Amino acid sequence: MTLEIGQTVELVRTYTGQDMLEFANLSGATAQAPETVPGPLIGGLFSYLLGVRLPGRGTNYLKQSLEFLAPAPVGRELTATVTVTRLRPEKHLVDLETVCRTSDGTRICQGRALVYVEDVGRA
Repeated sequence: MTLEIGQTVELVRTYTGQDMLEFANLSGATAQAPETVPGPLIGGLFSYLLGVRLPGRGTNYLKQSLEFLAPAPVGRELTATVTVTRLRPEKHLVDLETVCRTSDGTRICQGRALVYVEDVGRA
């Protein structure tokens, strides 16, 4: 796939109460499951998209910034999106915007990612 500015991929995911219990157990906080989706799970959606879909295999994370704007409700559909905003083939760098919204369009998280891709022209 050739990368282009404006190229976008998204992933839709609904985290359940059971997911929150499993997260609590894995994180060692077994006393109580989170009432909202924790930031690391939202960040994981972006990691998946960057490493598997866009740019995809061979992508190396260099930098990620996330700003959490609203709680992510458990049991509601979340849509994570990454969009290519800048290509720097001479340095093998790709800048991307990262956004996560609820099904009603509420923006719960936004940020930027910088990744290294060996062949920016063919990812």
